[in-house]
Amino acid sequence: MRVGFLGAGLIATFHSKLIRRSGVEVERAGVYDPDAARAARFAAASGSVVCASEHEVLDGCDAVYVCSWTSEHPRLVAAAVERGLAVFCEKPLATTLGAAEAMAAAVARSDVTNQVGLILRRSPAFVWARHLVEVPAAGRVMAVVFRDDQYLPVQGTYGSTWRGDRAKAGAGTLLEHSIHDLDMLRFLAGDVTTVSARDAHFHRLDGIEDVMAVSMAFAEGGAGTLTSVWHDNLARPSLRRVEVLCERRWVAIDGDDWWGPVTWTDTDGGEGRLEGEALAAAATPLFSGPANPDAAFLTAAERKEPAWPDFALAVGAHRLVDAVYRSAAAGGAPCRPEPAVPDPARAVPCPPEPAVPSVPEPPA
Repeated sequence: MRVGFLGAGLIATFHSKLIRRSGVEVERAGVYDPDAARAARFAAASGSVVCASEHEVLDGCDAVYVCSWTSEHPRLVAAAVERGLAVFCEKPLATTLGAAEAMAAAVARSDVTNQVGLILRRSPAFVWARHLVEVPAAGRVMAVVFRDDQYLPVQGTYGSTWRGDRAKAGAGTLLEHSIHDLDMLRFLAGDVTTVSARDAHFHRLDGIEDVMAVSMAFAEGGAGTLTSVWHDNLARPSLRRVEVLCERRWVAIDGDDWWGPVTWTDTDGGEGRLEGEALAAAATPLFSGPANPDAAFLTAAERKEPAWPDFALAVGAHRLVDAVYRSAAAGGAPCRPEPAVPDPARAVPCPPEPAVPSVPEPPA
């Protein structure tokens, strides 16, 4: 199977390395990046070839990775779908909910294998944590406390500045980074019914928030909070801390969001801790398909089967993102995520309460 790359930055390099570890035999069909030097470095490291255009990559592959800046995702996915290619698109799918929904509809109509880069769905730490909170002995999820921070990704190892450009990124830390976190909150505690959010702009980049604080209500009765921050502490890597408080069990993910540790304490005094290879060994039987997200995509593409997590699942996270931005724009007013099948004739405001104004969608 011939695999091409559109974009040759940090994320493309990450996937290229996972492909090498996937056990799936592929031919590196080509790479295109507007930065020719970056494309050349990627090609040299991956064993690929530099192509002169996006079309040259697409015309020479069976499966393509879309790793460009976010505003380009809809156009590039459409070009891949037109050719009937299996497509892996990095998160977020698009800068707006409407565009993400249109992308999901397009791949569904074409029946091409599609997967999105919400890779924490295959994180041993999150998969094991979900297992711990799902067992009846834990009781119901009462609260989730989620903190995510990293330095503003226009510097350091990221090697690019596009995440500071509203036209390319669409928004800041919530859309570009913490769509992972909103997806994981749904993964751990179920659907979200209402959100209330506040944002801040310390870096004063137009349309790029660097702080988002969200409170939310879950359909099953619990509550959650998410604090997402882009700071300038370059000595601190991207880190997440998650605490889930159930009726009879406390679970925490700390340090590495893939390898843990995951710790827990039960009402009878029992406690546990898993990290690294021991955590992976415990979580692996819980996976459906390969733990390696790129092995999962390539295997599905080779067999022309559905992949997971797919675009349709990602749209659920985009609906939650959209509600958070609407709430922040309304000064923290509670907002509900859009329904799974939106009615074009229906208004898209916050809940119909007298004190809650109707607000426009966030700027793209």
